[in-house]
Amino acid sequence: MLEGLFQPSTSVLLGTIVGLLVFYFLPSSFSLQEKRSEPPGPSALPLFGNILQFDLKRPDKNLCEFAKKYGPVFKVYFGTTKVVVLAGFKTIKEALVNYSEEFGDRDISPLSYDLNHGHGILFANGESWKELRRFSLTTLRDFGMGKRLAEEKILEECQHLIQLFDEYKGKPFDTSRPMNYATSNIISSIVYGSRFEYDDQRFQNLVKRANENISLTGSPTVQLYNMFPRLLSWVKNRQQILRNLEDTVQDIKELIKSIKETLNPQICRGLLDCFLIRKQKEEDSFVKDSHYNETNLIFTVSNLFAAGTDTTATTLRWGLLLMVKYPHIQEKVHEELDRVLGSREVRVDDRKQMPYIDAVIHETQRLASIVPMSLPHKTSRDVTFQGYFIKGGTIVFPLLTSVLYDESEWESPYTFNPSHFLDEEGKFFKPDAFMPFSAGRRMCLGEGLAKMELFLFFTSLLQRFRLTPPPGVTEDELDLSPGVGFIVNPIPHQLCAVSREGF
Repeated sequence: MLEGLFQPSTSVLLGTIVGLLVFYFLPSSFSLQEKRSEPPGPSALPLFGNILQFDLKRPDKNLCEFAKKYGPVFKVYFGTTKVVVLAGFKTIKEALVNYSEEFGDRDISPLSYDLNHGHGILFANGESWKELRRFSLTTLRDFGMGKRLAEEKILEECQHLIQLFDEYKGKPFDTSRPMNYATSNIISSIVYGSRFEYDDQRFQNLVKRANENISLTGSPTVQLYNMFPRLLSWVKNRQQILRNLEDTVQDIKELIKSIKETLNPQICRGLLDCFLIRKQKEEDSFVKDSHYNETNLIFTVSNLFAAGTDTTATTLRWGLLLMVKYPHIQEKVHEELDRVLGSREVRVDDRKQMPYIDAVIHETQRLASIVPMSLPHKTSRDVTFQGYFIKGGTIVFPLLTSVLYDESEWESPYTFNPSHFLDEEGKFFKPDAFMPFSAGRRMCLGEGLAKMELFLFFTSLLQRFRLTPPPGVTEDELDLSPGVGFIVNPIPHQLCAVSREGF
């Protein structure tokens, strides 16, 4: 009889469980201590936060709208995780440059940890990251980043790319494979010491998996996994990313093994040689807890390969598509090429005599905004920024697209307008708000190489080809809508590369 009095009903049990779950998953914004002077933001639901207010295919668009309402520093909740968003040129520059230490850590999402476990250079922090970034930057410079040596490598690759374009004989084709192969070979030649043939099966698989993982990382299901990793580890896209990683690691190990067999400590052919030689020296000197270990080598190589492939190739694909979309701009590009170069090979030094082409390339980077939310940062300690208290360990999104589309910095931010980078005399200049490579401690370490690639690949292709829509398609019908992915590619499309007279 007494047992029956104290036996809870099913509805009471369910209510208790739901109440506990709500309390457990309640966003930390309800903590009174953290609420002091913290940034404003939209009201958040328990457990879900603000995700019901987002289009997870393009959350940057929603964040830009929130910035208009709540200002350049505001907070949102992705599930139970609080994120502080920085918007606009002045705010992001102040945070990443003037407060570089406070905003300089990298947030390592559940998926990023699954992939790198804190190793490598993209998703790492602390002394290991500092040492590997310093080593990678120095080595990239030693092997020609921004110098004549890299110029020769790129110009050689331009000829292979032109040959591949020629094989289509003016018929429609998708530019994604050629552009990815070409840009992958530049970083490969610096990392491994040599390029790959385009029909090399291992090379094709490495490029395919890198591109697929970057695309899947931006998918809605993976974003949901990052919000609720304990509940959604089974999602298909995450499983595919992990399978791709496993295969890539195996390929890298085999490449490392073959390079070890011909390693000469007196001669470095590429970054991998330099790493192996440094690793051996530290082992011989019995250096404790050395950062130069095989795991860091594998993930450093993997990070550089992925980052050096997709971003540059994506920007070039946007550039070619924009030339087809706006033939009057392509005509001006051809005029400048013909006047400055004629039929001779382009060189990096020619950029000074090609202000219009330089402006077109920079405007492509600005309008495409291929990494709209940057890679996520994290505060290294408590900080008061623009009057708001931000707790140490808070995830921070520098909304780069809000810089590149800042209405107070650009005359016509939502249109393709090379004049953004030309003064009244037609000379090239770069506004301060041009920030596609981010800024501060975490800015892209391959910026110099990427800028050289963009100029040489773009000019070499436009010198040789006139780009047109496929037969039956007009310029007005070309869709400039962005695709879905962490790096924003154009949606799948085809174009025609017709050889210009005299080439």
